[in-house]
Amino acid sequence: MTRTLHWQKSSFSEGGDGNTCIELAASTPATLHLRESDDPATVLTTTRDPLAHLLDALRAGTLTEACGR
Repeated sequence: MTRTLHWQKSSFSEGGDGNTCIELAASTPATLHLRESDDPATVLTTTRDPLAHLLDALRAGTLTEACGR
């Protein structure tokens, strides 16, 4: 059985055309899904801790290029 995901977007995404925002859904309390509203077929699935680390790194500006590009 396929579970229907209930996608939510940030209240910060209300401005502009509304077509370029990140949406979040949870299939279980531990499993989170992210997608970009203009490409809803591409979904990133993760758990709370890795997502929290990514958001912390984005806020701190400490991400480095992993691919060396």
